[in-house]
Amino acid sequence: MQSGSLARRYAKAIFAIGSERGILDKLGETLRSLAQAMKISTELDALLSNPAIQRADRRKVIDALLARVGAESVARDFVHLLLERERLAALPMISLELDQMIEAKAGRVHAEVTSARPLDTAQLQQITAALEKLSGKKVTIAKHEDPELLGGVVAKIGDVVYDGSLRARLDALRDELAR
Repeated sequence: MQSGSLARRYAKAIFAIGSERGILDKLGETLRSLAQAMKISTELDALLSNPAIQRADRRKVIDALLARVGAESVARDFVHLLLERERLAALPMISLELDQMIEAKAGRVHAEVTSARPLDTAQLQQITAALEKLSGKKVTIAKHEDPELLGGVVAKIGDVVYDGSLRARLDALRDELAR
């Protein structure tokens, strides 16, 4: 089974439970925190994902992490289930899938905006409004800078890329002149 479909199946299950109980955002936050901890600490990831380490020892570590983030009982039970089935390595992908489902349900979408220079508030508002009009959803933006763009902006929503960079325009002009 592919890890993407496995993560999606687990995410759908926890999404349904969270929706039913009205704790979807809290579940997403808890799983995101655990996934982030595993991503930041390779030692933690190796410890939790290693079946050679006693399950009881890994459970103690998980329980301490869950207590620290103030996890709901549903999140605790879900993470324990992943541990029992040796699926903790899939937690970051499950969290990502769950976040996408939560965003879709709320009518929000995440966009990555890359510009040559830092954007001021007015520019950011303009870009946000344009992306909301294009997507038909509320847009949250993550900003990045890349001086190689020379100017303009590249926005990415899901798999769709809107390239308004000077670099892309120059490349298109070069191709046009080469014909």
